[in-house]
Amino acid sequence: MSTPRSTPPRPQQLLVLGGTGFVGSHLLPCLSAQGHRVRVLSRNRERHRALAVLPGVSVHSADVYDRATLVRHLCGADAALNLVGILNESGGAGFRKVHVDLTATLVAACREAGVRRLHQMSSLRAGEGQSMYLVTRGEAERVVRASGLRWTVYRPSVIFGHGDGLVTRFLTLLRRLPLLPLARPHSRLAPVAVEDVCAAIARCVQDEDSAGRILELYGPETLELIALVRMVRDAAGLRRVVLGLPDALGYLQARLGELLPGKPISVDNFRSLALDSVGTHDGLAALGIVPRRFSAALPALLHPVRQHAAQLDAARRLGGLAREDRTRRS
Repeated sequence: MSTPRSTPPRPQQLLVLGGTGFVGSHLLPCLSAQGHRVRVLSRNRERHRALAVLPGVSVHSADVYDRATLVRHLCGADAALNLVGILNESGGAGFRKVHVDLTATLVAACREAGVRRLHQMSSLRAGEGQSMYLVTRGEAERVVRASGLRWTVYRPSVIFGHGDGLVTRFLTLLRRLPLLPLARPHSRLAPVAVEDVCAAIARCVQDEDSAGRILELYGPETLELIALVRMVRDAAGLRRVVLGLPDALGYLQARLGELLPGKPISVDNFRSLALDSVGTHDGLAALGIVPRRFSAALPALLHPVRQHAAQLDAARRLGGLAREDRTRRS
């Protein structure tokens, strides 16, 4: 796989679904700094007005499951980015509706609106195992690959970064519990930084040669889940016991976890962890991106003020590089 070409001469008009989520909130500043005009669809734009202060970014209230609404917002767009995903089902938001039905509706809307480029968020091990999260991610990928559009699929491992569901979740549990029992303790992960995932997407948005590729995005460290949780504990300076559970007790923990507020673990999570979230084809290396190490980033993740300052510095640098590139091309 070759390294993508540099920035094209003109900015693009992009439609982003899921732009107010964890990955989306980190990606939007990157796309803005590159000069793209980004339209973000959300259930309630009033809750995300802060995103609209980014140059070129607008947030609109919309039902993303309605095809006619998507067609209207896709008019004039160069590409659509689907970042929508859930780790647990809740209410009417089931895996098949969120991952498969929405993707099919977006594909149909892209065809109707004449938008030929689609970027699709997925997951490592999509389509494998018994977890409905992974099964439906795989079904959504099949919809995309059969769409006739120029698509790129992103398969990240578990993603870490400011505001994530990894470090934040385990840190909260460790602070509350003197002993943390852990299901699937020996499941292997290759955690990837949200900044690296966003860099990969931003580069592919600018490069047509990335069409038709499935990019596995994972970090340079492979860690067992229990080792990762103990790293969070030690970095936070907590004296807690992290105890690995055999599968029978781990399954029971998952069943009980579904009854607790926020679902700290579910049966579907338990099934997902049966498969190691590690890759075999380094998409970040193929894009010329040197990935961040989880162990090196962890101290900053535990200190939000320092992390926020680092994010601002990174955004300023990216904006400066984008301006320099446009100046050279003008």
